[in-house]
Formats: sequence, structure tokens, C-alpha cells
Amino acid sequence: MSLNFIPSFEFEKQAKGPVVGLDEAGMGCWAGDVFAAAAYVPQTLSKDFLNQIHDSKKLTAKKRQSLFQTYKEMGIQFFVAHASLQEIEQLNIRGAALLAMERAYQGLGIEAELALVDGTMQPKLPCQVQAVVKGDQRSYSIAAASIAVKVSRDQYMRELDVLHPDYGWADNAGYGTKKHQQALDQIGISPYHRRMYRPILERLK
Repeated sequence: MSLNFIPSFEFEKQAKGPVVGLDEAGMGCWAGDVFAAAAYVPQTLSKDFLNQIHDSKKLTAKKRQSLFQTYKEMGIQFFVAHASLQEIEQLNIRGAALLAMERAYQGLGIEAELALVDGTMQPKLPCQVQAVVKGDQRSYSIAAASIAVKVSRDQYMRELDVLHPDYGWADNAGYGTKKHQQALDQIGISPYHRRMYRPILERLK
């Protein structure tokens, strides 16, 4: 039975100094870079606005985009980073996602006391790091990062879709959907596929 959480500042309030949230997108995809975002959400934001911030997977694409476009005017600071296909191959996907998180934190430029990270991963950062399972449903900071990273990576995959439209990346973001699998069987792999992933490796053989 899955629990339904509502984001709050419960975890953020444990720290006296600034707290940032971190999340990744694209670890399970068969193609494209892996992305990560870091976000700082002021605890002074209106409740009406905060009530809209949630796990990106629970929001429509239109709602995610709309919220993301208001970040700067609302005072939410964020930075989105990525790790390349080559880095995924060198470090494995978990190592590459951690690298992307570290880059996102550095790019944000906030000396945080605490970094809240969705899931179980703990990037090496110059502050305390706390992994929070289902953090994108429990922390405003992580939820804001989840929206930023999802919107950014989806846009990146739409751009790749223009170059390679047969795989349906504009819709599936690189995940192994039926259309994606059929295209792989019919036309083979692209330069953007993750060659160490089993479904791609099997087709290469």
C-alpha cells in the first residue's frame, strides 16, 4: 500500500541555514543524458503558491511548465545540470546521476547547510546531505527541483526528437515504450542511445 504524502518544509526546518533540494531525471531512459536540478525555495512563499508545488510526476506537463516559468518571479532559485552519454558509460548511470547532482548544486551557487536529495542517493557536497525516500512528495525543495529537472529534460528530448523523430522521444522522453522498441527493431540505434543498457546492448549484438 503506497502512502500519499503532501509536501511541506518539515525537513527544511531541521536546519538553521539555507536548504536546497536535489532531484534527477532520466536514469531509467534508454537514450539521452541524465539530468539533475538543485532548487532553493523561500519558506516565505504564499501557501496558495506552495500548494501547487508537488512531485513532478503528479502534475500535467502543462502545469509543470506553467509553474517552472514562475520560479524566478516567485524567488525560487534553481540550476539544472546534466551528465553526458560518455559519462554514463564511464561511471554507470548512478555515478553519472550523482555527478549531475553535484554540478547542479555547484551551479546553484548557494552555500547550503543541508541538501535534501530525492530517493537514496547521496552526492558528495560541501554540506550535510540527507536522502529522503519519496522526497519529491514530502519536501517543497525537492518537489521544486523535480519540476525543474523534468521540464528541462523533456525539452532536451524534444530537441533530440527533431533529429531522430522515429523513436517518439518527444512523447516518451527516451523510456522504453512500445514505439521506441519498434523503432529500434526497425531502424537500429542512434548516436544518442545508451549502449551499455541491456535493451540496446542486445540489439547491438
